[in-house]
Amino acid sequence: MQANLFSLIFCLLFSAANLLAQTKQLPYTLVNLQSLNDFKPVGNNWKVVGDVYYDINKAESGKTGSGSGIVANAPSDKNKDHLFTKMEHGDIDLELEFMMDKGSNSGIYLQGRYEIQLFDSWGTATPTSSDCGAIYQRWDESRPEGRKGYEGHPPAQNVSKAPGLWQHYRIVFQAPRFNASGEKIANARFVKVIHNGVTIHENVEVTGPTRSAAFTDEKPTGPLMIQGDHGPVAIRNIKYKSYGVEPVTLTNLQLKAYEGKIKSLAELNSLTPVKELNIDVLDHQGSGTRDNFGGLITGTIRVPQSGEYLFNLSLDWIPADNRPENPNGFGSFRIGDKPLIELNGTSGTGSAMVTLQAGEHPITLSYFKNYGYWYARSNNITLAVEGPGIAYTSLNAPLRVVEPVSAITIEASQEPTMVRSFINHKGKKRTHVLSVGEPTNLNYTLDLSTGELLHVWRGEFVEATPMWHGRGETQLAVPRGSVLELSGKPSLATLTNQTTAWPDSSTSYTYVGYDIDKASRRPVFKYTLGTASIKESFEPQDGGRKLSHSFQVTPGQEKEIWCRVAEGSTITKLPNGLYAINDKEFLVELPAKAKPVIRNTSQNTKELLLPVTAENKAGSITYSIVW
Repeated sequence: MQANLFSLIFCLLFSAANLLAQTKQLPYTLVNLQSLNDFKPVGNNWKVVGDVYYDINKAESGKTGSGSGIVANAPSDKNKDHLFTKMEHGDIDLELEFMMDKGSNSGIYLQGRYEIQLFDSWGTATPTSSDCGAIYQRWDESRPEGRKGYEGHPPAQNVSKAPGLWQHYRIVFQAPRFNASGEKIANARFVKVIHNGVTIHENVEVTGPTRSAAFTDEKPTGPLMIQGDHGPVAIRNIKYKSYGVEPVTLTNLQLKAYEGKIKSLAELNSLTPVKELNIDVLDHQGSGTRDNFGGLITGTIRVPQSGEYLFNLSLDWIPADNRPENPNGFGSFRIGDKPLIELNGTSGTGSAMVTLQAGEHPITLSYFKNYGYWYARSNNITLAVEGPGIAYTSLNAPLRVVEPVSAITIEASQEPTMVRSFINHKGKKRTHVLSVGEPTNLNYTLDLSTGELLHVWRGEFVEATPMWHGRGETQLAVPRGSVLELSGKPSLATLTNQTTAWPDSSTSYTYVGYDIDKASRRPVFKYTLGTASIKESFEPQDGGRKLSHSFQVTPGQEKEIWCRVAEGSTITKLPNGLYAINDKEFLVELPAKAKPVIRNTSQNTKELLLPVTAENKAGSITYSIVW
């Protein structure tokens, strides 16, 4: 029972962090990668470097550049040490980036005991417990052959990138629990593992150390370990939040509820409440009205450690876009006699930092709402806290009963599958898009109204629940894999010369429709660019490791039509001839005889351009996106 309670609490804390992710939060602690000082002494296989190059086609041919910010492993027969942090952790929220060499193998061991696998699993169709993102198996030599390994957990889907590209992990880990006698009362648990933006594990229990762990026992804390004896790997941007097991609590909550048109928070002290009651959740429960009401909540907050605490207050009835001339409510949060957060009715959220001593402190939360142009769907109050050893936690939040609904998903398991929908791109809704899913798990979205490639992704196709459940108000299709969001500008444009600025949109673009290729069942998009006629198509290559992008152009009066292959903060030609975009976020493969132009933009980015036609001659071009 106690073990389940620990797990439930930690899962709830993590859920609160996700729900309130857009509010202010405390920064992560960074592991210093300017040197190896944050690590225990280690062999010569680990070095601090400034750049790493791993060849996508050839193993153990990596190169490193001088500088700092990256730890790179190059094991040999004599030097193949594991890398241990001096920091030891229990519960932890860990983020890092990693890069795999071709065919390489490594692992991230929480507390030096529980492994999340690092592996070159690029293009693997059906991942196992040995692939990248897996929770590695436990091992027992006394078990029968074929059953010595057990409790391994493959990732929910394989979203691994190519060797030589930076990948991202977020790992939320709950350490095992022990009683006062040192007996284990709850197993370790991976609350959530996110690989390249996709949740691949959720609430997975681990009964003991996984295979090749540094320690066979279990303890409340232990160091972070990166495996160093299997193959080349590079790590950067290691950051974490380490948590204790004792939460912040709110107790002895009492509510005085008021009704009527309230002019100020101070007025609450002179009014007679319509109801006084003890409450156990932060919610206005005093009356049935949702128009004109107010409340005064008092109680006690207990913090387990002394230190700096961040509080966020949100009143659901004050919309984020409220107008100053029409405020719709006010709120105030105090600890003791110190005012921390004041909401003046033009915004429903506020944040404040405060230094608190460990122990109990009185709190006061006051608020009122005068009916305005917006009608509250619920009278919900959210008070969240984060501090030393405390995950971002929503305090005494009411349980909102939501009717469960199974996800409505669209698969592309047998042949290319097309879906018309709305799509979010860079925070904006695109309304005239077509998403295409491939059985090889390479997918893309094209804006048909503008001819812009919005994003590509590896993994499962789309979730259509927002399109079809209930009234389907948002009409959004949501990619289910690891999304590579592109700049969303026209792929082709007519340029006076190669220095002409690329247009953000094309006024001469006219969508004509698309045909379905009879052999491949893939769409071929047709449009005009001025007087030129264009055919555009996409096709997975190399078992789904690459997505080729092709154009056939029949020119009209336009003399020079160019293709904008990529835009990024950096564009670098690698020794193998490929181009790395955005500090090795993805790669571009160009035709052998291509003559690209790399140029700067007015937004301090770079563009990779290719000429398609010149002097009114027909042209075609194909390049590949590799990730």
